[in-house]
Amino acid sequence: MRSFLICLFTCLLSFVIKAQELNCEITINSDQVGQTNQQIFKTLERSLNDFVNKNKWTNRVYGENERVNARMFITVTNYESDRFEANLQIQSTRPVFNTSYESPVFNYKDNAFNFQYQEFEPLVYNPNTFESNLVGVISYYVYVILGLDADTFALQGGDDFYRQARNIVTQAQGSNFAGWDQDSGQRTRFELIDNLLSNTFREYRIAMYNYHRKGLDILGDNNSTGKQIIAGSLRLFETLIKRRPNAFLIQTFFDAKSEEIQNVFSDGPKVDIVKLKETLNKVAPFYSNTWNQIKY
Repeated sequence: MRSFLICLFTCLLSFVIKAQELNCEITINSDQVGQTNQQIFKTLERSLNDFVNKNKWTNRVYGENERVNARMFITVTNYESDRFEANLQIQSTRPVFNTSYESPVFNYKDNAFNFQYQEFEPLVYNPNTFESNLVGVISYYVYVILGLDADTFALQGGDDFYRQARNIVTQAQGSNFAGWDQDSGQRTRFELIDNLLSNTFREYRIAMYNYHRKGLDILGDNNSTGKQIIAGSLRLFETLIKRRPNAFLIQTFFDAKSEEIQNVFSDGPKVDIVKLKETLNKVAPFYSNTWNQIKY
């Protein structure tokens, strides 16, 4: 009996240690491509799902229930030989304490996702070299997703992940693929990771932590206090926009959070909605219609 229990414990421990970081569903849409043979897209979809979900991205131990939930939608707009032109939509969520609710953390579209791929080509991430734009872009967003998730649980918790993403950017800048160059005049992968690691945008990361860990996670136990903390975290962006108007990170935050914010403040204990709306319209005027729908 003792031997059986030891064996069972060893197996369970091995399972936990080997649990990967992500639970990510990757979908490829090729409707825009006049390609009769769809098999290559199905093969690529399977390969990417295996690549992201079975690869060990960090040295940290993740339990099965700690895996980060995410989705990636790849829309192929042109395909010829082994060359793909596409865009990539990335979404990730994190659980809210004592609820079944998954809070959106990242909702972002990358319009510069062009790559080469031959069917059954192995997908291998090498942190020391940039060999494939397909592997590079997907690996980059894996680390961004992990970093943002970590930031919602610990202040500055995502640093190690962001540095991995920055390393990919550094290696990719000589590749001539779009999206990596800091001087392209567009909101690029370079700009996103540079902002995340810059002290200039520190309020964003403080807000990420306060909003989720100190606010959302206590809503179930203390709705009033949770709302006050969430409202306070949103006011941090007022300081940020004074320093950097139209900051990229503010856009990414509200692209993920606008509907959730509307729902949080349209129910339950009241806060100063007038002041809240003033803040929201100041820091995220592009969602003014959403803020006007907050009911109180």
